[in-house]
Amino acid sequence: MNIKELIKNQIVYFDGGMGTLLQERGLQPGELPETWNILHPEIITDIHRSYFEAGANIIKTNTFGANRLKFDNLEEIITKAVENADKARDGFENAYIALDIGPIGKMLKPLGDLDFEKAVEIFAETVKIGSKLNVDLILIETMNDSYETKAAVLAAKENSDLPIFVTTVYDENAKLMTGANPKCMVAILEGLGVDALGLNCSLGPEQMKKIVPMLTKEASIPVIVNPNAGLPRSENGKTVYDVDADEFSDIMVEIAESGARILGGCCGTTPEFIRKTIEKTKSLKPQPIVPKNTTLVSSYTHAVEIGPSPILIGERINPTGKSKFKEALRQNNMDYILNEGIAQQEKGVQILDVNVGLPEIDEVEMIKNAVFELQSVIDLPLQIDTVDIEAMEQSMRLYNGKPLVNSVNGKKKNMKDVFPLIKKYGGTLIALTIDEDGIPETIEGRIKIAEKIIKTAKEYGIDKKDIVVDPLAMTISSDTNSANITLETVKRLSNMGIKTSLGVSNISFGLPNREFVTSTFFAMALQNGLNCAIMNPYSQEMMKVYYCFNALTNRDDNCTDYINFCSTVVTQTVTTTSATGTKLESNDDEPLKKAIIKGLKEQAAAITAEMLKTVSPLDLIDTQIIPALDIVGKGFEEKTVFLPQLLMSAEASKSSFDVVKASMASNGEASKGRIILATVKGDIHDIGKNIVKVLLENYGYEVIDLGKDVPPELVCETAIKEEIDLVGLSALMTTTVPSMEETIKQLREKRPQCKVVVGGAVLTQEYADMIGADYYAKDAMETVRYAEHFFGVE
Repeated sequence: MNIKELIKNQIVYFDGGMGTLLQERGLQPGELPETWNILHPEIITDIHRSYFEAGANIIKTNTFGANRLKFDNLEEIITKAVENADKARDGFENAYIALDIGPIGKMLKPLGDLDFEKAVEIFAETVKIGSKLNVDLILIETMNDSYETKAAVLAAKENSDLPIFVTTVYDENAKLMTGANPKCMVAILEGLGVDALGLNCSLGPEQMKKIVPMLTKEASIPVIVNPNAGLPRSENGKTVYDVDADEFSDIMVEIAESGARILGGCCGTTPEFIRKTIEKTKSLKPQPIVPKNTTLVSSYTHAVEIGPSPILIGERINPTGKSKFKEALRQNNMDYILNEGIAQQEKGVQILDVNVGLPEIDEVEMIKNAVFELQSVIDLPLQIDTVDIEAMEQSMRLYNGKPLVNSVNGKKKNMKDVFPLIKKYGGTLIALTIDEDGIPETIEGRIKIAEKIIKTAKEYGIDKKDIVVDPLAMTISSDTNSANITLETVKRLSNMGIKTSLGVSNISFGLPNREFVTSTFFAMALQNGLNCAIMNPYSQEMMKVYYCFNALTNRDDNCTDYINFCSTVVTQTVTTTSATGTKLESNDDEPLKKAIIKGLKEQAAAITAEMLKTVSPLDLIDTQIIPALDIVGKGFEEKTVFLPQLLMSAEASKSSFDVVKASMASNGEASKGRIILATVKGDIHDIGKNIVKVLLENYGYEVIDLGKDVPPELVCETAIKEEIDLVGLSALMTTTVPSMEETIKQLREKRPQCKVVVGGAVLTQEYADMIGADYYAKDAMETVRYAEHFFGVE
């Protein structure tokens, strides 16, 4: 029976942890578990078999870290891993093998240095090898970044026909490292067509059970829950966890009752955990998997639902009728586009339209660049607006989220070109009521085209919920009945349960005082059920209508948004909006602070050069650069700003610092202090360390970066030679925490005055205390705060 068929009828069970059991069998700190597929195949097979004996349906191949960046003998590693798993399932029924794929270990651009397509290639190599072997599905797991997750899913889709399961890593605030919440990940992953989704690692079952309902509420596909055995701690140099099999399985009953369909374990769990979970849940009647008819688009942090309240789509990134914007496109002036996007975000739009089509430019490259750069500084979902099919595909491919795509129409060729892209990359599609015969003059004609588009989309596997119909607003200056036709079409479509969108400003072309007509038409369209409006957010008349409508129709609790809007009509404060809508304030006469907060690198450098004509370098650093970073850092600590915005602000500050340094005397400014950073022996993941490095350098510290897989002896030798008194150590894997403990021990002996700050996904305060660290930093900003305290900067 296919694994997807099995899940339809019952709760299905994954295995548990591998690393913990390998440590018990002799895996040494820093030794790569995947090598045991070749060196100790009998042990790997025995562990797999023990999970099948416990009742698991799916075991994961021992290939979590198997990619070409880590292994020259990748094909041998994967082949042996599958052979071991295949041997283990002999004699068991309903026994399946998942090709296990974990993160690459590098961050994708713009946050890191890895190209998106390069990430796809790396994942694809693993998929190609594994899918030729005797596996039943692909599991993409422990992902903490939506962009890397998308790269892995595309690699799986393009190189295999196997079912795809995906689990991501949430913190206790239900966010991925780069900011995505559960609703966002459901939008992205269901759009990409995965077969099951969920969460694993990082948290124990008690913490996970609060997040599971956020997934089951939104997901129309099975939800996977694979928790750790609680939180880790160190005992006698070994990593142990604080939840036993009885407590774990009791909580897994609650998780199953909340709608999870696929249960298993992650770090610290053993066959006993899985056996007891199965014993306590196998008699439960699984919650039905119900299709959710929600229309979602998303950025890399959050989803926007089209339906409950009207959605504003900012129309200003579009060259139509905008001579300045056309010139910016010709000059490849990306700053102009970014500032336009930021300004519209500040005005309150929920989605940004991106149209860069000019005959004299390369639209494919321009829209790719515009989408990439906008997503580097703005977390709003984007509407990809193009009639060029190649431009549509290329921008959808690299888009980090589930985009709104404008558009498809009723022409047979157009549908044939567009629908496969939506099916492959995931997206919500604007459908224009026009076909080979033009735009119908009647309501019935437009509805007929809408129905044709929806019916044809279904043939491609695209659900009605992912189609938003635009019945086309035609100017009343040439046909005074056109508004009535459009409004009644909106009303009828709404009554049919079809979502609608309009480019509302089209209604007033050719008329004086266009805002009068446009805003009145907007109000009438909203009353008729309009869901989305492509509009000018700088129009006060339009924004009045929007906020008044929401207040009058009870879509605005306590009229809060309306009151806030009224206050912005008179205030002159410049604000930047974070991912959660929180405003990070700076004064209008502080353009450098504003540029750094927004993450505008080129603008920050240009403003710095101009300010240095009248402001001393040190004053500029103290009054502009550091305060701007502090504003964003505080937002990050308060969970109103997420990692991408933090890093882009750091990059902008670096651009500013570079200009400052170039203007100073050749000796330069003395650093605030010198710090060693290292990822400990055996750990080849340096994402966390690199983030800390960027922030420390931009706060004025000199960082000696020893890299990854660093022996304790090298850390100590460097600390002594360079006379360093603060060391930062990072570890991502539980198997390498003993190396961290040994490094701290050697530092205590050889440079006792040295303080050690530790961090990483597997670390906790209790864990840090047990291994003798001086400070535990739960994120990058906490490391900066500790450095400020240590060096007496505060």
